Amino acid sequence: MPTATILLAMALCATLASTLTCAAVVSEILALLSFKQNLFDPRGAMDGWNASTPAAPCDWRGILCSAGRVSELHLPRLQLGGRLSEQLGDLRQLRTLSLHSNNLNGSIPQALSRCTLLRTVYLQPQPHLRRNPRRTPGTPPGARPLIQLILRENSGEFSATHQLQFINLSFNHLSGSIPATIGTLQQLEYLFLDDNELYGTIPSAISNCSSLIHVSAGDNMLSGVVPATMGSLKSLEVISLPRNQLSGVVSSSLFCKMTEQNATVRILDLSFNALTGIENHAGATCAGVLQVLNLDANRISGVFPDFVMNLSTLKVLDISGNLISGILPDRIGNLVALEEFRARNNSLSGGIPDNVTKCASLRVLDIGKNRFSGLIPEFIGEMKRLAMLYLGGNLFTGRIPESLGDLYLLELLDLSDNMLNGTVPLELMRLSNLSTLNLSNNRFSDEVLVNIGKFKGLEVLNMSGCGFSGAIPSSVGNLLRLKTLDLSRQNLSEELPVELFGLPSLQVVALQENSLSGNVPEGFSSLSNLQYLNLSSNAFSGQIPATYGFLRSLFVLSLSHNHISGSIPVELSNCSGLEGLELRENDLRGEIPAGFSHLSHLQRLDLGQNSLTGEIPESISNCSSLVVLLLDSNHISGHIPDALSKLPMLMELDVSSNNLTGAIPANLSLISTLQHLNLSANNLEGQVPEALASRFSDPSVYTMNKNLCGQPLKKNCPSEKRRKRKRLILYIVVAVAGSLLLLMCCCGYIYSLLRWRKRLTEGTSGEKKRSPSSSSQGGRGSGENGPPKLVMFNNKITYAETLEATRQFDEENVLSRGEVWAFI
Repeated sequence: MPTATILLAMALCATLASTLTCAAVVSEILALLSFKQNLFDPRGAMDGWNASTPAAPCDWRGILCSAGRVSELHLPRLQLGGRLSEQLGDLRQLRTLSLHSNNLNGSIPQALSRCTLLRTVYLQPQPHLRRNPRRTPGTPPGARPLIQLILRENSGEFSATHQLQFINLSFNHLSGSIPATIGTLQQLEYLFLDDNELYGTIPSAISNCSSLIHVSAGDNMLSGVVPATMGSLKSLEVISLPRNQLSGVVSSSLFCKMTEQNATVRILDLSFNALTGIENHAGATCAGVLQVLNLDANRISGVFPDFVMNLSTLKVLDISGNLISGILPDRIGNLVALEEFRARNNSLSGGIPDNVTKCASLRVLDIGKNRFSGLIPEFIGEMKRLAMLYLGGNLFTGRIPESLGDLYLLELLDLSDNMLNGTVPLELMRLSNLSTLNLSNNRFSDEVLVNIGKFKGLEVLNMSGCGFSGAIPSSVGNLLRLKTLDLSRQNLSEELPVELFGLPSLQVVALQENSLSGNVPEGFSSLSNLQYLNLSSNAFSGQIPATYGFLRSLFVLSLSHNHISGSIPVELSNCSGLEGLELRENDLRGEIPAGFSHLSHLQRLDLGQNSLTGEIPESISNCSSLVVLLLDSNHISGHIPDALSKLPMLMELDVSSNNLTGAIPANLSLISTLQHLNLSANNLEGQVPEALASRFSDPSVYTMNKNLCGQPLKKNCPSEKRRKRKRLILYIVVAVAGSLLLLMCCCGYIYSLLRWRKRLTEGTSGEKKRSPSSSSQGGRGSGENGPPKLVMFNNKITYAETLEATRQFDEENVLSRGEVWAFI
């Protein structure tokens, strides 16, 4: 700290009453300046913190003083970043520390334990940094937060004042284990550690916190067993430890009265762990005040825990997602206060016991995805409070009982995935509160579909896989509140009724796997709230309406396996929220719209088995969320874009059976998320990049590219050096062969000339031997009588020889004449 700052701070102390007070103020100023120096302050909230101000630090922004000492520090929602200074511990009179909704990181300073008057600390991060924020059940209204928990990794220490009553460190990034010294907090009442990164076991010393009322540490990585001794705490009401890695057996002593002391636990939430059972002490009667028992998503096996049926105060019982088998006990009727019973996704069998009607307050009955069988009992209609009834995923047979029409409070009915038949009772159609009806995967008659318009209050209707045939009735237009319509996997035919396009709230339409026909309906363009449209595997024809580009809320459009022609409308790029576009197996032509680059949320693009041409747009790399890209079986040409390597989430790429050329981009191997690749049946060439071949070693990935070579193909690739050497040798061989051929031609030519000269010379010599001597006059007479000859003279010709040869330049020997010459 600069000396000038210290001197200024000391100068301010001149007006104070004592040296001790002066020293304390200086210490607080230095602590606050250290706090400022450690933080990133983009808004300049602490720019005015200067020791030279008249009443420093009490006139600084965010500081409140009491008797000249800092008592409160308030700097929330200012985007402050960085770590908290250890010197905050020098603010000995601090009572409130409020720094919530900032970007702070690191550990909570252990030095804060010296602030013995501290009562309130708010260090919650910004809301967008929280992971799955939830309101923790049982939080008392108006509770005084007293936060002072130091969980320094590897320290194993817990630093806090013994007067702490409320600790809330939820939604931070605290790591390490819960220290055993937490047991020293005798006054602690509320402990919230949700949504952190804590690991290790829950220390049994927590049972020493004799005042503890509420403990919550969900969404961590805590392991081991839940200490059974926690059940001995006289004031404990809530134990909330969901979404951890807890294992072993849960002791009933946590919530059952085992001694003279009354059980106090009202809420026990151990869902989403790895617990294997619930243990009850032999001969003990389970009695208590437990209202909520949540054991959802564990590994509890065996028969239904019968002793739980003694908990007459139980309001919520959730044993879903376990391995519980056997029948549902008749004694479930003892739970007279039960409001919610959930046992979904187990192996329960048999029938529904009639004693369940004694649970007169039951609002939710969820026994879906078990092995219950027989008829749906009529007595369910006696449970007048039922609002949600889940019986789907069982082995129920027969008809829907008419008595269900007496459940006038019923809001949701799920009878899916059974073996029900017949019709839907008209009484059920009159339930004005019924908003969700799921009858999928049964075998109802077509009469059910005809009466579909009578469920006027429905918001969700799922009748998929029921074997309905014929046309969708126009009465569907009566369902004005409808948000979800699923009539997929039927034998429906003909065109869609225009009344369907007049349902203003419609968000989900699933009509896939039918025989619906006609042009692709443009009427869906008027449904501004439409989010999901699946018309795949039908017989629709015509073109994709460009007006679908007005569906700004659309996130899935599936038109695959139809007879659609034309081009892909570029207007679809206006559906900015689109996550899935499936147009496979149609007769689409033209190019892939470059405007798809604007679809930054697109995760799945399937354009396979069409007649698309052109190149793969480089701009497709702007679809940064793309996970699946299928362009197989088209007529796409050009190169595979290098830019595909910029798709950081791509898991599946199929460009097989096209006309792609060029080399395989080596940087495809840089897509670390890529799991499935198909480049077969193209005109690719060159060597398969080694890094790519090491990841995708199946030859079928690259087959039917005749100019591709290298591993994993059987066709070897010569190295570049060998190719260059072969080329050089070829050049040398050609040059040598050409030189030899030229030399041979020259030699032959010379040899021919020599032989010709020899013959001429021999002929001249013989002629001279037959002629008389040059001095004899008779020689000329002899020459005159012979025929004319062409004689080659290889030596110098003398003048005398010239006269003799021309017969003294006789005119008879002149063959041609010019003005100054004669050719003899």
